[in-house]
Amino acid sequence: MPPPYESFWGFLDHLVASNQLIVDRAKNSHHPHYPEIIYPLDYGYLEKTGSVDGGGIDVWIGSSGTHDPTALIMTVDLQKRDAEIKILLGCTEVEMQTILDFHNTKTMRALLLRRTDFKVDEH
Repeated sequence: MPPPYESFWGFLDHLVASNQLIVDRAKNSHHPHYPEIIYPLDYGYLEKTGSVDGGGIDVWIGSSGTHDPTALIMTVDLQKRDAEIKILLGCTEVEMQTILDFHNTKTMRALLLRRTDFKVDEH
């Protein structure tokens, strides 16, 4: 029998469960370099993971009380000239839309990929 995390979402579950969640930007806090930007939800990263910006994989934390991956946000930032993913953990539909709106700014565009968009947990 294959491991329970053989699929894409299973791998993501495993990655989240096996790395410490660090919240470095609390809900309603200001961005350290752009004070006009206010975080609508807790924002952080997974410790001991890697991302294009040299830090850990970014995460948004919703209000459901779980840390189960509910969606991904994929961003393209023309100012930073990069692309990233952010994992949404325990987010409601309203929170997912709030995060998507947060990332669709003047120099950035984002797509939301919900876990529920997949009928089968594909490999």
